[in-house]
Amino acid sequence: MGLPSRRRRPTPMSQWDPTARLSYWAFHANRRPAYMRFAYLQLGSDEAAEEAVDAAFDSIMAEWLRMLHMDRLDAYAWTVLKRCLDERQHRRHPWQPHRPEPMDISAFEAALKEAHADRYEVLADAIRFYSAVSRLAERQRDAVLLRYGLQCSPGEAAAVMGVDEATVRSYLGQAHRRLARLLDTSVDAAGPAESAES
Repeated sequence: MGLPSRRRRPTPMSQWDPTARLSYWAFHANRRPAYMRFAYLQLGSDEAAEEAVDAAFDSIMAEWLRMLHMDRLDAYAWTVLKRCLDERQHRRHPWQPHRPEPMDISAFEAALKEAHADRYEVLADAIRFYSAVSRLAERQRDAVLLRYGLQCSPGEAAAVMGVDEATVRSYLGQAHRRLARLLDTSVDAAGPAESAES
């Protein structure tokens, strides 16, 4: 799944056969909403998310005819999206080391509203959880964001990431164990991740 040959121009969509065009637009319609929501979690603004997702789909379109022959088309598309998000973040903060930007805490607002603690404790737990999630390995963090930030089922998260559902469940299990260690194995502090999986 390497990069295309240098300077090779992609075939314009007008020259694609109808099946290839239909498959691209079906993929676009199916994946764009989840990609936009995920990008918003990473970038924190609609404008930045739209720019990154548009760039990702431009790259996917340029590679689509080649991608149709891949075993894991969804996985390749996910790596394209992640690369575009990384590039967008780097343009926003070029002086910082290259690492993912933490997601927006508001994504977990619904789960936190169910907490029966005072607002300060809920906020403190949210910040601890948010900080801990940002320290997960990339694939674990992606799975957590999709599962709990975007309320995807494990199967839906697997489809978006282009992996098997069992792989997503494994990432989530690893993430839960890591979060438990980072949060001193406090079930209350683990918050949304621990309660949502049960």
